[in-house]
Amino acid sequence: MPSDEVTHAEGRPEDIRAVPVRRPGRWVAAAVVLVIAVAIVRSVVTNPHFEWSVVGHYMFDERVLEGLRVTIELTVIAMAIGIVLGLLLAVMRLSPNPLVSGGSWLYIWFFRGTPVLVQLLFWYNIAALYPKIGLGIPFGPAFVHPNANTLITPFTAAILGLGLNEGAYMAEITRAGIISVPEGQADAARSLGMTRLQTMRRIVLPQAMRVIIPPTGNETISMLKTTSLVSVIAVADLLYAVQNIYSTNFKTIPLLIVASIWYIVCTSVLYVGQYYLERYYGRGSSTERQGPLVERVLRGVLSFRRGGEHSRPGAGEHR
Repeated sequence: MPSDEVTHAEGRPEDIRAVPVRRPGRWVAAAVVLVIAVAIVRSVVTNPHFEWSVVGHYMFDERVLEGLRVTIELTVIAMAIGIVLGLLLAVMRLSPNPLVSGGSWLYIWFFRGTPVLVQLLFWYNIAALYPKIGLGIPFGPAFVHPNANTLITPFTAAILGLGLNEGAYMAEITRAGIISVPEGQADAARSLGMTRLQTMRRIVLPQAMRVIIPPTGNETISMLKTTSLVSVIAVADLLYAVQNIYSTNFKTIPLLIVASIWYIVCTSVLYVGQYYLERYYGRGSSTERQGPLVERVLRGVLSFRRGGEHSRPGAGEHR
């Protein structure tokens, strides 16, 4: 072998074999979580007091499904009112007019400062304050005087209580999204001759959606569960339906489990919808490149397994 080839072979550095550091804590934590999970599942499955046969019997009961329909209807209508009202209040709050901005702040302060259950009870008992509600010109003649009890039914009271309260929270969420957009975007739009409304609709809101969507999804999920409060004012939602059933057969726990399962099913659907909405409005950002939800879960599981396979004697040594 020529001398230069020998020198090259002798001077070649040895390949570096990098082995991941052992992480025994991961396996200990996983074992603890697995043992706890198995213990809980075993207890739930084997405990006869859960009466799973009763749960299965009432899962698709007509009264339960009707209550579920009312719950979904309340959620959709209340969130629609909250989103529209929140957008309006957010724009008002950012107005340079102190009277407009102050009115928005006062609304948000009041509805965020009182419990939603109290608001529901007030709307349900509004006839005690205003037996007749006049509809007409403000500070002028009223054309109709409907009875408050006829106009504000329990379902209407639920919509008003939930929707108006949600509007206050959505106003702050929307305002946070709007102010997250750099002011230079609005300045550039105005320099092009756009009005304030055009700038908001075409420039600011599309960019603000990345910030608005995640908390709005959380608010929708929270609203679905908050609708259970309307059972207090005799609105036949999901919780009210199961309460009526177990008040006659005294199967309280199984019927509450039925309601809980349906709430979990609905919130799970909303979780998936929220994920894809975030992915849509996050196009071009780092979150969009993370891949589909199922792919991310599988990737996390596989990476955990690969890390465990490499955790063997000699891990952490570098040669």
